[in-house]
Amino acid sequence: MRIGLGHDTHRFEEGSAQRPLILGGVEVPFRRSLVGHSDADVLFHALTDAILGALGERDIGEIFPDTAEENRGRDSAEFLKYAADLVYKREWRIENVDAVIFAQAPKLGPYKEQMKVNIARILEIPPESVGVKAKTGEKVGFIGREEAISAEAVVLLENNPR
Repeated sequence: MRIGLGHDTHRFEEGSAQRPLILGGVEVPFRRSLVGHSDADVLFHALTDAILGALGERDIGEIFPDTAEENRGRDSAEFLKYAADLVYKREWRIENVDAVIFAQAPKLGPYKEQMKVNIARILEIPPESVGVKAKTGEKVGFIGREEAISAEAVVLLENNPR
């Protein structure tokens, strides 16, 4: 078995007209969006890094650099799918993933179930093997001041020889 840990943070920018706020592959209506070279989906980025870490791979920024034009505006689901494909190619299987999104606003409760479904679909695991939680910053720090959104994720892999 192997465990991986991932983390990501993106700061807010004013005006969602620039791009939508995407978390866990879900467009969340909000007055601001996150700054990032890709679609800035902090949840998918944290999950991708957790999987890559469990495999002993380079991190998401090395594999999908923000200096590469092909990654501009890229759907972060592609990053997560890349990591999942590596798992199966190396004859491991994803037992479960668990993640926390840290955001003072917007409230994410109504969107967590769809995030779970999206993650399960991309990783090809049952939705009950996916945990998604949302926490506020209790008005403390950069999360509490609504300056950014962060996510942390863990993954458990088990060897799955064919």
